[in-house]
Amino acid sequence: MTALMMVLLCLAFVGIDLAVRAVSKRMAAAREHRERAAILATSLKLSFAEEARSLKRAEVPNARAAILAVDDEPVVLDSIRRILVLAGFSVDTVENGPEALTLVRARDYDFVFTDLKMPGMDGVEVVKAVKHLRPDVDVAVITGFGTIETAVETMGHGASDYVQKPFTAGELTAFANRLLVKREARLEVQRRPTVRIVTPGLAETIARRDWCVPGGAFVSPGHTWAEIEANGEVCVGLDDFARKALESVDRIELPEPGARLRRGDVLFVVRRGEEIARLRAPVSGVVAEVNAALQRHPGLLIESPYDEGWVCTLHPTELSGELAELRIGKPVIAWYQDEIARLRRDGGTGSRALVRWSDLESAFFGAGASPAKPAAEKVGA
Repeated sequence: MTALMMVLLCLAFVGIDLAVRAVSKRMAAAREHRERAAILATSLKLSFAEEARSLKRAEVPNARAAILAVDDEPVVLDSIRRILVLAGFSVDTVENGPEALTLVRARDYDFVFTDLKMPGMDGVEVVKAVKHLRPDVDVAVITGFGTIETAVETMGHGASDYVQKPFTAGELTAFANRLLVKREARLEVQRRPTVRIVTPGLAETIARRDWCVPGGAFVSPGHTWAEIEANGEVCVGLDDFARKALESVDRIELPEPGARLRRGDVLFVVRRGEEIARLRAPVSGVVAEVNAALQRHPGLLIESPYDEGWVCTLHPTELSGELAELRIGKPVIAWYQDEIARLRRDGGTGSRALVRWSDLESAFFGAGASPAKPAAEKVGA
């Protein structure tokens, strides 16, 4: 009976905790909504000639992005400002193209939303001018039914996308969210990656967006690492570039102890579903020991590539002549940055690889492969 009461009490505490969390979350969302609504209620009508006479500004703390909207219909601008401010965006609005360009020169915006049909300077000219002045700003077009074809044409001048009016609050919010996701993905690709030299145990603690190189270890062109141990053997594993490109593995096929390998021969094989990738030996030698833990827990290869996820040790046979083909320390960093840029161009983002494993193998993991021969021979066979 006492045990049952304890179980019921635990369940009650868990239920209360979940309820409190849910209520707190709803209260926080409601408070945030009220704060944004208050910003709308007090948004400023700015009449500074050096900026723009028709400017209205609503700035949100910790805004998701900064948007400038231009349309000759104030009622449309009021709707855009109300919808997007409540969605967490800071929004400036003006009623003509020249004022918009004045602001684009003076301020940093992530997006410009422009109507197509406006007197004086139309939306097509706004798109061209914004992309000329600030190529880093994404431009979206607001179009009516009769101007969809023209809106599509503006994409040839640099517009990112278009939204058709009249729109609902949900449609405009979803449109802005979609643009933001695309912009963040593009900026991530363009951003020069951070590559660090780390000790083996720190690799799994580094931020996912950063890349790490094992201190004291050599890295091969095929993205395996090799560390010379005190007894003269070489410990081998998968490098951080390969683990981020592969993301996860279901199974690993290890070499047989005693197998004789040349540099560039297939050393081990990883699988995920129907995908397969072969990683190659960074140096020539005889397999001394394999990490049997990887067969029970193949995820260690990805989770701890330089520590618990080591693959095997080799008795090197041609080490002195082959070290020149490997990289170590700072030279790895520049090479890594080039490899990461190439991976991203091929469709891998570093956080979510979009490249097929067969393409990864041919483009990155096959470097330094030796001429075709049986992958591994047993010593004494």
